[in-house]
Parts: sequence; structure tokens; C-alpha cells
Amino acid sequence: MRLELLERLTAACRAKRAVCLVRFLESQEAALVVDGEVVIGGPLPEDVREAADRALRLDRSLTVETSRGRTFFEVFNPPLRLVIVGAVHIAQALAPMAAMTGYRVVVVDPRRAFASADRFPDVALSTDWPDEALTQLGLDRRTAVVTLTHDPKLDDPALDVALRSPAFYIAALGSSRTHAKRLERLRALGHDEAALARIHGPAGLDIGAVSPAEIALSILAEMTMVLRKGYSFRRPGREEACA
Repeated sequence: MRLELLERLTAACRAKRAVCLVRFLESQEAALVVDGEVVIGGPLPEDVREAADRALRLDRSLTVETSRGRTFFEVFNPPLRLVIVGAVHIAQALAPMAAMTGYRVVVVDPRRAFASADRFPDVALSTDWPDEALTQLGLDRRTAVVTLTHDPKLDDPALDVALRSPAFYIAALGSSRTHAKRLERLRALGHDEAALARIHGPAGLDIGAVSPAEIALSILAEMTMVLRKGYSFRRPGREEACA
């Protein structure tokens, strides 16, 4: 492996960026894709780019027959993280579910009576204000942010920070009416329609969820769909069980 390529790969991994090392097995050439951008060995054929994106989404190294022959895509993804704002009942269900599927979970809530080790055993907790906590955590392309408090003083600052980051999934609990009011407040903070469209609100897939555990399941399912498929499906007029 060329020294320059190794140095760029190491630096990108240290910076917690999504990296795919592309090895063309027949020619013994290589390319490096970082956060979807070819930084060494480009330009690449479209089918090679698509295969690199697929390997990164699947979190799995692949060998694929491409227009440049058999090609090995080696994935170096940073860890998945989930930041939950609001140490509420849904969070108590969502945190262990997400941990089981490979996420490093942090629950953020300045209300110490809610964010306690008794209520969240073996979960990282932050009692900082959400905007301060999210800024300190440093949201990257492998981070999901879900707000659950229904309190604009807590949810809005978290969403403001999340929308200014490359977080792959941003969601907020609440009814469609609540979400419409939330969007108005975020517009006042300077976010345009393209940014606001990134918010999944109401959070989660429409599976008829009622209980905290079911709502947590619907959120985790939507997170998984966005992570693995790169898009989300929303049903117009959907209402959450929780207002």
C-alpha cells in the first residue's frame, strides 16, 4: 500500500470519517473513498462508486465484479452512535434496543431526577443542556439524534445543533401539529426547508405503536432503514400516539 494512501486512510479513521479502501484485484491498483468523496485513485466508474457506497451502508467489506474487474471494498466505518435527548420512558426502552443493534448510546437530559443511573443502568448519561452536550459529543455521519421531551427548551436546541451537523438520522417525537410548530421555531433560528426536511417527525415508522416499547421499536426501525437504505418512507398525515 502506497505511503500516501496509508496516511490518508489512517487520518480519516482517526477523524471518525466513513472510509472505504477500494482494491482492484486484477490491476493491483487502489483508491480511497472518504465520506463519499474519492480522495485517491479517482475518478471511479459509477458502478464502483455505487458498490463502495453499498459496502459502507452495510458495514461490511465486499468483493464485487465491477467494470474494472474483481474489486475488494474494505470498510472502515466509525462506531454507530445514538444520542437520545430526554430521559423518558421511551428512552428507557430505546437505549437498550439500540445498544443491542450496535449503537453507542448517550442519553442527554439536564433533569437529574430523570437522567439517573437507576433508570438507565449501563447507559452513558449527560446532564448538560442538550445543545452543549451535542456540541461536545461532536456529531458525525454515523450519529443519530432523537429528541423525546416534548419541551421546546430542550428539544429545539438539540435539533438546532443536529441540523448543523452531518448526523444521518434526526427525529423528534410529537404529533403532526406539534411538529409543524417545531418547524416554525427552527425556521426562526435560520434553518431552510432543505434542512428541516431532514427531521423525521413524528419520529418512527407508522406501525401503529402505542406503548413506549413499541414507539421505541418504530424509531429504531426507521433509523435502520435510513442507515442501510439511505432513505425514509413517510406516510402523509401520520399522527403519533403521543401528542
